[in-house]
Amino acid sequence: MARESLVGNVAQDLGLSPSQLAARKARVVSEGSEQHFRLDPHSGVLTLTETLDRERICPHSESCALLFQLFFENPVQLIRGEVEVRDVNDHSPVFPQKEVVLEISETASAGSRFHLEAAQDEDVGINGIQNYSLSPNSHFSLDVETGKGGAKYVKLVLQRPLDREEQREVHLVLTATDGGSPPRSGTAQVRVVVLDANDNVPVFSREVYE
Repeated sequence: MARESLVGNVAQDLGLSPSQLAARKARVVSEGSEQHFRLDPHSGVLTLTETLDRERICPHSESCALLFQLFFENPVQLIRGEVEVRDVNDHSPVFPQKEVVLEISETASAGSRFHLEAAQDEDVGINGIQNYSLSPNSHFSLDVETGKGGAKYVKLVLQRPLDREEQREVHLVLTATDGGSPPRSGTAQVRVVVLDANDNVPVFSREVYE
């Protein structure tokens, strides 16, 4: 939410008229070192004093709330309030590296798995990373596992053995997609370098030399 955005009307929430609010000299105080809210004592409208960045206030937390106190001087009364800060899908998934290089021997058997670093997304919940996909190819597929806390782990699975004599490198695109509406995505290039193995016997160009 941007600075000066409307948060709510505390006079209406408390069943008070704006004149009662002003007569009682109401003011708002945020709990913590930062003053997030401003109260108009003549209308009861609560607004933001600064733009809220949920990822800075509550990093990696699905629940996020800002606490404040409404102080009345006449008569003295203190009421605690809470403002829920909801996540919006304003960040795209980002991989630690734009290009990942894997060295895989051509003797690796089908079913072999290779760990890939997961992408990071500052958004949480449904707005966080929900899926990974791999560009079409004839050698690899993806295995995506969901761990504790919903974290996803990605492995490259070899479906068909590699042959360095046929193809020295395989180039893939790994995509991470979040669950926002519309969804955001991030990509990383995966370059598989096929390591040579001693799988070919020496062959003479002729059977007989004279």
